[in-house]
Amino acid sequence: MNQYLLLNRIKIQGANAVAGFTWGFPAITHFLGYTHNLSRKLSNHADFNDITLSGCAVIAHDHQVHTYGRYNELTQSRNPPFLYKKKKTDRDKNITKTPSIMEEGKMDLTVSLLIEYKGEIATRKEGLIQWLKKACQRQRLAGGTILDIADIDFFTIDDEQSKKPFRLLIRKLLPGFVLLDRSTYLEKHFHELQSQAQGAELFDAWLDFIALKQKARPICDLINNHLNKQVESDSEHYQDLLEQWQTHLEQPYSQTTIPEVMKKYFASLTENKANKSLLNQWKNYCSPTEKTDAVWEYMDKPDLGFLVPLMVGYKAISPVYSNSEVANTRDNETDVCFVEAVHSIGEWQGIHRIKSEQELAQTLWRYHYEKNWYLCKQVSEPTQAKETETETETEVITQDSDNEWF
Repeated sequence: MNQYLLLNRIKIQGANAVAGFTWGFPAITHFLGYTHNLSRKLSNHADFNDITLSGCAVIAHDHQVHTYGRYNELTQSRNPPFLYKKKKTDRDKNITKTPSIMEEGKMDLTVSLLIEYKGEIATRKEGLIQWLKKACQRQRLAGGTILDIADIDFFTIDDEQSKKPFRLLIRKLLPGFVLLDRSTYLEKHFHELQSQAQGAELFDAWLDFIALKQKARPICDLINNHLNKQVESDSEHYQDLLEQWQTHLEQPYSQTTIPEVMKKYFASLTENKANKSLLNQWKNYCSPTEKTDAVWEYMDKPDLGFLVPLMVGYKAISPVYSNSEVANTRDNETDVCFVEAVHSIGEWQGIHRIKSEQELAQTLWRYHYEKNWYLCKQVSEPTQAKETETETETEVITQDSDNEWF
């Protein structure tokens, strides 16, 4: 049984659209930070200090990044937006100075936050909702201003008793897309690259998920036409040959994946005037050169789904310093550690595909701490308990101050 607080359709204006190397949506750390701050305010409230907030799921309904132009340049503004004058000195008179232009990654979006809570509400529900409506809008979310929250409600979901609360919750979130952690995809693909080449890096595996890649394939129209004609004249003999050829065409081009049966077949063809063009194309297909005509084909991502690059936390790149050792800190007490952004892979999945209470619980993002790592992860409770006992390898991307990847 899980208890959830639903902040349904939060309209945010001017939120941060840039996170680390990624842009287009706020980092997951913004939403967990918002939840953590709201939980602290609850703990300081005399009437609700027994209620705590923990995991948070993010469901997106609408978004609009502030960009312009063909290549989606981020909007620019002058800061401050008005002209101002320098002070009058003996050497010059009052001079009007133009403010500098700054490029800002901002966006407007509508999201719902499904937050897990612990504690008994009982008869305090209406009072708590009224307090949340005020407290939630006073906070900034992802650096943006909250304009409106359509609805705030509480749900207790237990599939063993009744599926009605679960179905009601899912209906409230439709249409929407929930953000899922797919760091396991990155880990799996990285190990595959290492098995193919020992020098493969984690950054290469990450780029395979986020970059639009194309690969050249030598022209093979004559080969296709020849095989189709052969199938029409003798379907039983050539059907298997055509199927193997079509399977080869579905994969990115590689000389090593050309079926052996195709090589044997074209080696058996008679070199005459009728087959000259066909055999020349086959020769160029098997051993292409710089002069070989080709078509460019988009390469599929390593896994299926609406996969996106995602900033999931921070990694320490320095020891922890006492506050007095570092200048210009935010306060005079907290110790300081320098960090860099950590990146991984996420997936946007339609909320209607969540079919059970267990799947819903696994959409919650939670804080995860290791030595020198501060991460946001989606893990089930049994997995989370197991990871606290044994140290596990974290498959993420980070960059240090010297631009060295590790």
